[in-house]
Amino acid sequence: MAQAIIFDMDGTLFQTDKILELSLEDAFNRLRAQGEWDIETPIDQYREIMGVPLPKVWEALLPHHSIEVREQTDAYFLERLLENIKSGKGALYPNVKEVLSHLVDHEYSIFIASNGLKEYLEAIVSYYHLDQWVTETFSIQQIDSLHKSDLVKSIMDKHQVTNAAIVGDRLSDIKAAKDNGLISIGCNFDFAREDELAQADMVIDDLSELETVLPKRIN
Repeated sequence: MAQAIIFDMDGTLFQTDKILELSLEDAFNRLRAQGEWDIETPIDQYREIMGVPLPKVWEALLPHHSIEVREQTDAYFLERLLENIKSGKGALYPNVKEVLSHLVDHEYSIFIASNGLKEYLEAIVSYYHLDQWVTETFSIQQIDSLHKSDLVKSIMDKHQVTNAAIVGDRLSDIKAAKDNGLISIGCNFDFAREDELAQADMVIDDLSELETVLPKRIN
């Protein structure tokens, strides 16, 4: 395979913040109704760890709760995320469809590698018809280690990718690129952190910038 671009989903292609707070509030309202929570919803804490696999999210947000409560909260949170996606409350970032179309026209193969759950990713891809450009979407659920570096390696092995860039907003994306000998492109979007982006090979403020920077870095 000559050229490939591996995109993160949350905070890179999909504006997760538009449904995140709604869904998290729903999940914690359910905990309140069950007598399991009596303070404000920890949205700021979630934003700090945005991008890690959901099991680790609940370990951080509900450190003193049982595994059973965490799993029930995780399932309900996913349910609310899916409903909010399907009802159109989310949004792609500006220029996503135009950029994906441009890349495919220029013979790049497109993949998604995300720490999101498979059902969640499928809902986004389906609602916004991203599968017309995306070759395959990969979820961290497919990897026992829950490490994005291993997820990216699985994409490279399956599709014989040797020349690629990873586009994402968090350190896990940048590290996955470095661990696999790929170019890392940091997205200075909603959940990005300056100290993490500083470790990327380059940083963009809008996805449209990919149309000019990629030919210079991937050949």
